[in-house]
Amino acid sequence: MKLLGTNTSPYTRKARLVLLEKQIPHEYLVDAPREPGSLAARLNPLGRIPALILNDETCVYDSPVIAEYADTLNDFPILIPRTNILSRMRVKRWEALADGIMDSAVVVRTERIRPEEKQEAGNITRHNEAITHAISFASEQLGSNKWCEGTSITLADLALVSALIYLDLRQPEREWREAHPFLAEWFKHISERSSVRTSLVD
Repeated sequence: MKLLGTNTSPYTRKARLVLLEKQIPHEYLVDAPREPGSLAARLNPLGRIPALILNDETCVYDSPVIAEYADTLNDFPILIPRTNILSRMRVKRWEALADGIMDSAVVVRTERIRPEEKQEAGNITRHNEAITHAISFASEQLGSNKWCEGTSITLADLALVSALIYLDLRQPEREWREAHPFLAEWFKHISERSSVRTSLVD
């Protein structure tokens, strides 16, 4: 199978981390949908990334669906709880929180690269405030725990680290570590995993 995406896309990173953590054989292809000849533009009806192309050219989209599909392919590790419905809900809720951070950060990025006279300052402020609130909530929920949910890594951790990596890339001035030392320590711990290091190098 092939995972199509870009190195700066936080949604791509989340999907890729799932495949790497579960050691699912795949080929990662940098494929920007706006580029001529893009596979994502051709195979994904939404024309977006990430897109997981199966061997029969079935296209799986978007990142929550890719993550859930990939998690069913083996049990090492199980990233989305299967038997405890409350634990499963909490993991998916963490994913929604992280995706919301990503969504708002992308909006801010999109506004900021527009000509200054066309930027909507209110939109930037609103989404930056949403990010700040979401990070504070994540930090409070995490506390000094090693994992977002339970006693081992889950999709919750992979989604949250993807969101924070994107913030470091696009909003380095935010300096969220100073305000949230426990979250900073958790981020440092997660960032040492080989899957995260691999996603940062390529």
